[in-house]
Amino acid sequence: MEATLFSFPSSKPPSPSLTQTQSKTLLTRPTNPFLSLTPRPTRHHHRLPTIRSAISRTKKEQTVETIKENLENCHLLAGIKYKGLTVKQFQDLRKVLPETTKLIVAKNTLVYKAIEGTPWEALKPCMTGMNAWLFVHSEEIPPAIKPYRDFQKEKKLDSNDFTGAVFEGKFYAPGDFKQLETMPTRAEIYAKLLGTLNSPASSLVGTIQAPARELVMLLKAYVQKLEEESGGGQ
Repeated sequence: MEATLFSFPSSKPPSPSLTQTQSKTLLTRPTNPFLSLTPRPTRHHHRLPTIRSAISRTKKEQTVETIKENLENCHLLAGIKYKGLTVKQFQDLRKVLPETTKLIVAKNTLVYKAIEGTPWEALKPCMTGMNAWLFVHSEEIPPAIKPYRDFQKEKKLDSNDFTGAVFEGKFYAPGDFKQLETMPTRAEIYAKLLGTLNSPASSLVGTIQAPARELVMLLKAYVQKLEEESGGGQ
């Protein structure tokens, strides 16, 4: 008797790869924004000028204007190497300087911006290192320089010397300062005038042949003497 094999279909339906419930779950699950493949638009931040930079620019402009103001009626402008000086030393120095002078600490670039295109531009060789600037608003040059020399000697500030100066459009290097420090004062010229007026003509000729600056100051002193005598006689 032959045996016949029959194959019957399974009563359990084949399971699909994803059930309907699983598919619905995947469709309704919220998307993780950190896994999004869509690139976000790039935001361009335009940097605006900060308040600090604006203040800094204003201070620089004010410094340049201050320098220009002090150049008015200025007879001599000198640079002083101030690196290493303390705040107290600066305060003490300002106290001993005559009222006809002004000491200003400013960057070389700002000072040069103020003097550019003027006779003071001859000070350009001083535009290195750290400088304090001495403005002399008087024709009395030696009395304006001497207080710093005395201060320098007292405090033993040999390295804090003058870096240069401009007087009557001429640049004076540190080694030339002896000429500035030994110029005759108004009182000395006045005394010389009185001696000349009471001396022979040969002395007057010698006075006229003196350097132009001394001659100008001599004439000014003479005019002042005449004015004083005229005022006293009224």
